[in-house]
Amino acid sequence: MTPRHAHAMPYGAKPLGDGRVRFRLWAPDVDSAAIECEDGGTSTLRGLDDGWFECVCDVAIGAGYRFRLGNDLAIPDPASRRQRDGDVHGYSVVVDPGSYAWRHDDWVGRPWRETVLYELHVGAFGGYRGVRDALPGLAALGITAIELMPIAEFAGERNWGYDGVLPFAPAAAYGSPDELKAMIDDAHGLGLMVFLDVVYNHFGPEGNYLGAYASPFFDEGIHTPWGAAIGVSTPQVGDYFVHNALYWLEEYRFDGLRFDAVHAIGNPGWLSSLAARVHASIGPDRHVHLVLENEANQAHLLGRGRFDAQWNDDFHNALHVLLTDESEGYYQHYHPPMEKLLRSLRDGFAFQGEAMGDKRRGEPSAHLPAVRFVNFLQNHDQVGNRALGDRLTSLVPEETMEAALVLLLLAPFVPMLFMGEEWGSRTPFLFFTDFPDEALRKAVRDGRRKEFEGFAGFSGEDIPDPNARDTFERSVPGPDATVGNARHELVRELIAVRREYLVPHLDDARGEHAQALGEKAFVACWSLGSTRLTLFVNLGDTDVTLERPPSPAAAWLHGSASDIAAVSRGAIPARRALACLES
Repeated sequence: MTPRHAHAMPYGAKPLGDGRVRFRLWAPDVDSAAIECEDGGTSTLRGLDDGWFECVCDVAIGAGYRFRLGNDLAIPDPASRRQRDGDVHGYSVVVDPGSYAWRHDDWVGRPWRETVLYELHVGAFGGYRGVRDALPGLAALGITAIELMPIAEFAGERNWGYDGVLPFAPAAAYGSPDELKAMIDDAHGLGLMVFLDVVYNHFGPEGNYLGAYASPFFDEGIHTPWGAAIGVSTPQVGDYFVHNALYWLEEYRFDGLRFDAVHAIGNPGWLSSLAARVHASIGPDRHVHLVLENEANQAHLLGRGRFDAQWNDDFHNALHVLLTDESEGYYQHYHPPMEKLLRSLRDGFAFQGEAMGDKRRGEPSAHLPAVRFVNFLQNHDQVGNRALGDRLTSLVPEETMEAALVLLLLAPFVPMLFMGEEWGSRTPFLFFTDFPDEALRKAVRDGRRKEFEGFAGFSGEDIPDPNARDTFERSVPGPDATVGNARHELVRELIAVRREYLVPHLDDARGEHAQALGEKAFVACWSLGSTRLTLFVNLGDTDVTLERPPSPAAAWLHGSASDIAAVSRGAIPARRALACLES
């Protein structure tokens, strides 16, 4: 039998296999609801308990439908699997979720310790087919997991993805649901995991109708940067997002999810419940991984059976300040940077309950293995939220960037590269949108410029218009003409070293000590079973003295012969990073 996969959702459109479709909607704020089909047919939904409505109709696969609430509100299905022409205001499409025949159904994923992440924007790769074309090259590089920025349906043709309003509908601008499944299928055939960034902390500003008929979706007593918080403590609301997570993992066979800005959800109890329900539903036979972005640094959420890891902004921010000396915005909390960088390398989080600005942040994390933290030099936020989208590659010297990559890829944390980083790309990654509503376009443009008007070096008018097509086109990554090939080979070599010498021992890797050797140089050590991994890192412009050179018996993982000789004599050359194993 041809393998097929479908998630059993309690709402939305469910084909019953006999030409009929069951429609179900939760709309607690209205008294009546009906189905309107594109062909003009209508059917009344009968009211059930607790705000639910349902009907079973004769509707064909591929037909368009929407819900009519009362007399004056027509809405797409909030559990739509596909939108006609990607229109967030228009008709949803009846989809047979089991129609795709999977070719690599025996794929069960990979252990977390093997993860080397590569974050990408699907639109910048030319859609699902474009990502599919890039997969062989990424696999050859040594990448083991690609992570897609959010793909939930949004208004317009271009978006970062964080303005999604229909969480179950893959963005039509990138291709069809089957094209997305084919891309994931190909990735599995190449040994690649595929992760998806999901947004459960807010909805986008255009096309979100939930407040008009299901107000419990929002908690007006808790405010976030996007407005009222999502009311996940209401069972129907919390379950909506749990089913969304399971939908992507079961129906599309994603290997993991990255949960955006969960501190804005503000409900760690619900997060723990979500993780437990996902693991229980998936079972032990597949490697499925859950990753947090969490400004609160809540270490208790991390561990086996919970969330596998958290994006570690502390590592990035401290290292970025060390490399660039920047101090504006949130970087001010990482001045001076060395102490916080060393604590991150040793313990995971730099902030473990200490004050950050006017509030305390974080929980103790030294007990956690290094693989509970995802480290990066660049990502969509840290590049795209800069006024001009400039990459770290364009801010620091080439040799310094290469040394930082050694630190990223040969430390025992889970590393993540941002698209183009493997080629030394200097292409900016700008903030872009394409809202059809002109008033919203103006608000986004003005808001973006106001956000940066207090920063030194440019005026608000210098900020690219997020709505302009050129802003998106400039964000498509390309290799650096000067260092691209050499950078690609360095990344490939470092990942190969990681795979052979570090991965087998990473499950229990823990920090031993980290010591500064000056303003921009340090030594960091981790236990890896019966061996010790040591990194000698000098990101400054002058050589530094090393009081305790490595043992003559050290097995060197990375470093030129001349650099190894220098370290063995007690000096780390400028703009260099070396790694060795010692018994």
